Amino acid sequence: MEKVTELDTFRVIAERVGRFNVEGKRFLIPEMNRFSSHLLAGVFQSFGVNASVMETYEGLDLGKKFTSGKECFPCVVTLGDILYFMEKEKERLGDQFDPENYIYFMPEANGPCRFGMYNKYHRIILDSMPGLDRVKIAALNSDDAYSLDGLIPREKMRDFRKAGYLCIVVGDILDRLLWRIRPYEKTEGMGDAFIDEAVARMSESFAHHASQKGLSPILGGLIEVVKEGKGIIDPRIPKKPLIGVVGEIYVRTHVKSNQDTIRTLERYGAEAVNASIGEWINYTTYEQVRLARIALRLNLKGLRLKGLRKYLLQYLKYSLTLFYQYMQQRKVYHMVRKHIDIEEDHKIGHLEKVLRRDNIFSFEVGTEACLSISSALELAHRGYNGIVNIFPFTCMPSNLTASIAKPLMAKLNIPYIDISCDGSFQPGREAALRTFMYQAYQHFKTHGGP
Repeated sequence: MEKVTELDTFRVIAERVGRFNVEGKRFLIPEMNRFSSHLLAGVFQSFGVNASVMETYEGLDLGKKFTSGKECFPCVVTLGDILYFMEKEKERLGDQFDPENYIYFMPEANGPCRFGMYNKYHRIILDSMPGLDRVKIAALNSDDAYSLDGLIPREKMRDFRKAGYLCIVVGDILDRLLWRIRPYEKTEGMGDAFIDEAVARMSESFAHHASQKGLSPILGGLIEVVKEGKGIIDPRIPKKPLIGVVGEIYVRTHVKSNQDTIRTLERYGAEAVNASIGEWINYTTYEQVRLARIALRLNLKGLRLKGLRKYLLQYLKYSLTLFYQYMQQRKVYHMVRKHIDIEEDHKIGHLEKVLRRDNIFSFEVGTEACLSISSALELAHRGYNGIVNIFPFTCMPSNLTASIAKPLMAKLNIPYIDISCDGSFQPGREAALRTFMYQAYQHFKTHGGP
């Protein structure tokens, strides 16, 4: 038997994890946010890609079987999702199953966060299983703000990027619409039933219209959804304490991983608002602008003309991209807020100023801690009645957030709670959330609540 060396492993990862043309393949998208993931699949479908969202959390035992427990929890969940999908596909197709027909989508980010290692570890596990070594993993990186180079044809990239960003914003708005409706719904269950149907409608709209030059039909459909959703709200129900949710992007968004924490908060009297997916996309673009600006300054100081030209082009490219994203996001929120008072998103530059103001933390450190700490402070100053930090057990950026945000919230007399998740049932968690909501309600009454 031929010995496999570490060099062979690195070579395989380089060859089978990267940017692959997805046309003609079954493109598999993990479900992180149950709205944005399905809308994104619709965008890919509109551009001729056979994309689908994998069933999630059903393969958790498989994910645990091939991990040690030391990994970041989203790595375990997403590994279980792809293994479960492949297992079911083998059963469904039998001898006709061909692993080369599939490309698995697992983006990454650089830095101390272990997110950058998920697809490498998934690659190692898939390679250990007969036939699954031929399943390629498509990866985009935060280093270039998730550029689509190599994933779809260059001539389609610009239109895809626009539609892809819009689907993220629309997914965030559908989330915020549900959180605005559900605590005040006329009949229990109306909000969930409505949003499920709305997501199906919007996914179909993206599949039909995303590749067209104008995206107006999608926005028109969104406004209709918002108007219908507003009708579910019972205006006789008084306002409730407003709770801000921050933390690691996957676990705070993936309702099964966090055991539907927002629903638990609502059960004990909250109106909760989670941090958006768009916030992370804007942050990765903002970070490229920030780094290009620093490089420009250093090259100017050293009179390095070649470097000046390179980083000036990068600065202009990412500045224009960020400007477009902000403009599109602001436009859509403005349209929606004419009909319902959902929470707006904040600019990343403003969050950096929040940290600089009191020298609390620095964007130089990076990771989601930048966003979570600054967002917690911003929400506290905007009158929120409590902050929840949701994250995977052992997550370094989120534990960093906890160590800084908790004393800051205590100083501001804002109730605060950390919720770490590892897939296990924690019997004391609901009691802790109930106690937290009691504190939040006291804060609410003290600061103008009914």
